[in-house]
This record gives sequence, structure tokens and C-alpha cells, in this order.
Amino acid sequence: MAAWQLDPVHSSVQFSVRHMMVSNVRGKFRDFAIDVAFDPERPEQGTVRASIQAASIDTSMEQRDAHLRSADFLDSDTFPTIEFASTRVERTGEDRFRLHGDLTIHGQTRPVALDVEYLGAARNMQGGLSAGFSAQTRISRKEWGLTWNVGLEAGGWLVGDEVRVEIDLELLSAAQTASATAGSSAA
Repeated sequence: MAAWQLDPVHSSVQFSVRHMMVSNVRGKFRDFAIDVAFDPERPEQGTVRASIQAASIDTSMEQRDAHLRSADFLDSDTFPTIEFASTRVERTGEDRFRLHGDLTIHGQTRPVALDVEYLGAARNMQGGLSAGFSAQTRISRKEWGLTWNVGLEAGGWLVGDEVRVEIDLELLSAAQTASATAGSSAA
């Protein structure tokens, strides 16, 4: 099983949630690490571990981001990371998979499943191998204890419960990363 390293410049962890029941607020996390063991010949044997810095949340509005970092939501001072550890991979199509795992947010761990598409692998400009993946899931923020909300006068809630998560990853073969590091230290 080959190890792969994250290419952070070509990867993203994004989310969206309903606001006032009429629009969607989108955001992303700017600081995350993902370790993947993956063999294109045996993808069901792959593993994924991810760690997201909760304080790196970015919705393009500093006041809202500060509120999301606060004890009302992520409480990033007490719970600095959001963690994911895969438990199994299930093939659902030719290049499609369901990645099962445990997601820890706000100190609470719950099982989740992500729908993953393997986008393929190609030689990159450095001569190594890059692989791409796209994943999506939907979670209920209340299941992780993120219950802060305000009732609206016309009915409904200020912040929706369902959070849609979209992840796009470009990974580099660990062998390429190791040789690039060795080459730069030799120079």
C-alpha cells in the first residue's frame, strides 16, 4: 500500500450551510493535513487520516468566523482540531467509493460516510505521480453538539442544521516527495 502526501496548493476542504432558510453560506478550512495510503489496484484496502485546524475556518467575513471559532460553535480554543479516521472503503462504482470513518468535531466522535470519486493519476511536471479525489458528505451539526441558533420571527432558524462538505484532493506519491526532499538537501 503506497503512502501519498497532500498537495495543499491543489486541495480544499469546503462546506456550506443554510442561512435564514433562504441562502447558503460557504466557507473553507485553510489549514489541514491528510495522510492517505492508496493503491489504485486495491482501493478498498486504502486508509485516510485527516486533521483540520478548527481556527482556520474562513467564510470571508471575520466577524462570522470569530463567532464560528467561539464556544457557540467549534470552540477552537478547547477543541483545536477536527479529526477523521477511516474505518473501511466500499466500492460503489468503477471509480466511485464510499469512505466510512469516524469524524470528531467539538470533542464528539460519530461515524460518517463520504462519497468519493477517484479522478485518476497522472505524471506531474516534476516527473512524479499525482492522484486526484473528490468527496462529499452531509452531516447534522447537532449530532456533534453544535446547537447554537436563533429562531426567526417568520419561523425557522438562522443557521441550518445540515452541513454539506466538499473535499477536493490532489495527492503526490510519497516516493516523489521523498526524492524531492533528498534532492533539495543535496543541493
